[in-house]
Amino acid sequence: MTREQLYREILAKQSFLCIGLDSELAKLPPHLLDCEDPVFEFNRQIIEATHDLCVAYKPNLAFYESQGWRGWQTLEKTMSLIPDNIFTIADAKRGDIGNTSTQYAKAFFGEMDFDSVTVAPYMGEDSVKPFLDFEGKWVILLALTSNKGSHDFQFAEQDGSGEPLYEKVMRRAQTWGSAENLMFVTGATHPEKFQDIRRIAPDNFLLVPGIGAQGGELEKVCEYGLNDQVGLLVNSSRGIIFAGSGEDFAEKARAAALEIQGQMAQVLAQRFR
Repeated sequence: MTREQLYREILAKQSFLCIGLDSELAKLPPHLLDCEDPVFEFNRQIIEATHDLCVAYKPNLAFYESQGWRGWQTLEKTMSLIPDNIFTIADAKRGDIGNTSTQYAKAFFGEMDFDSVTVAPYMGEDSVKPFLDFEGKWVILLALTSNKGSHDFQFAEQDGSGEPLYEKVMRRAQTWGSAENLMFVTGATHPEKFQDIRRIAPDNFLLVPGIGAQGGELEKVCEYGLNDQVGLLVNSSRGIIFAGSGEDFAEKARAAALEIQGQMAQVLAQRFR
């Protein structure tokens, strides 16, 4: 999916919502556990209930890999359900060197046909470039994450310049890719940093985790995070998919997604008339 296609989908749906499919077996509604593939059935109902409200789905691979080969089958089946006009993100957080990264890229882009994959940049350019060599695919680079531990390294100043590490990562990465194939993960729990982030990367899309369960606020993210093509994919995972735990879980998920989408529609109406 191209940048322009993603922008058109955002305007058509009045939404820049990404739904994280962090489908942890232990948290599924109990009545699904009798199904042949409980996680797949859960994902199926979530996708059917929310596909018109979001522009992206982001399976967190840990919850599939933890199930061994059955989990990979579940992921493959889940991917087959997602409509072609919805952007897909392999939340894999890969970050190994050249040849290994090439094989990861072949897996996610060649075999599984994801639109994008999350990548850790801390082994440098040769760990990222193999993913950028796939035409029409995206790297979503970890820059400023939403977890508490982000303060351990990402805010460390570099070379006495006063520039935190995450800013240096973002500046350097833009010499590897462009706004047409490179996004950055920037956590909603750091809304005060979005003005600086947009100064460094004015045109790139930002994948923004941390809305809802992790405490991020959509209004604050939008204030400084929006650009002239929206430029945001705001993710909610647990707050949507686990909004309910009974047989009506899909209805509860839709209601939670609809609430966020409604807020996004108001933002878009004000900024993109």
